[in-house]
Amino acid sequence: MLATIERSMERLAVWLAALGALIIVVQTVWISYGVFMRYVVGKPDGTVTEATAMLLFPAALLGLAFALRENAYPTVSFLIDALGPRGRKALNALNLVLMIAVGVFFSIAGVQATMRAFESGTASEILLWPRYLFWAPGALALVVFTVYASVRLLSVLTCPAESSAKHQ
Repeated sequence: MLATIERSMERLAVWLAALGALIIVVQTVWISYGVFMRYVVGKPDGTVTEATAMLLFPAALLGLAFALRENAYPTVSFLIDALGPRGRKALNALNLVLMIAVGVFFSIAGVQATMRAFESGTASEILLWPRYLFWAPGALALVVFTVYASVRLLSVLTCPAESSAKHQ
C-alpha cells in the first residue's frame, strides 16, 4: 500500500515538474518577445516584466517534489559514506523530518496566501489576472512536496536499514 502511494506521488511529482517546465518555456518566449519589441520594433511591451515575475513563483516551486524523487538536493556525502546502514537510515529520516517541518510551514503559508487572494479578488496591477492563479500552483506544489516527503519518511522508517539506501 505504501509503495503504491509512493509511486503515485512520484508520478504527480513528474507532472508538476512538467508544468513548471512549461511555465519556464512560456516565460522564455514572452521575455524573447519583449526583447524583440523593445530593441527591434522600438515599442516596449509593458506586460512582460509583470507576467514573468508573477510566473516565477509557481515555476520555482513546482519542481520540489521531483527534486526529492531524484535525490537532487545537496548532501554532504562524506558523512553519509562514513556511517553504517543504520546511521544512514537515521540521518535520512532526520533529513526528511526537517524537510517535512519546512514543508508544513511553507504549505500553510502558501495555502493561506492562495485563499486570501481568492477571497479578496485581488488582481495583478497591469495584466489584471487574478493573483490566486499564481499562488495556487505554488501552494499545490508545497503541499505535494510535504505529503511526498512524509510518505518517503514512512517508507524509510518501515524498511530495513540496508534497503533504505535507495531513498537517500
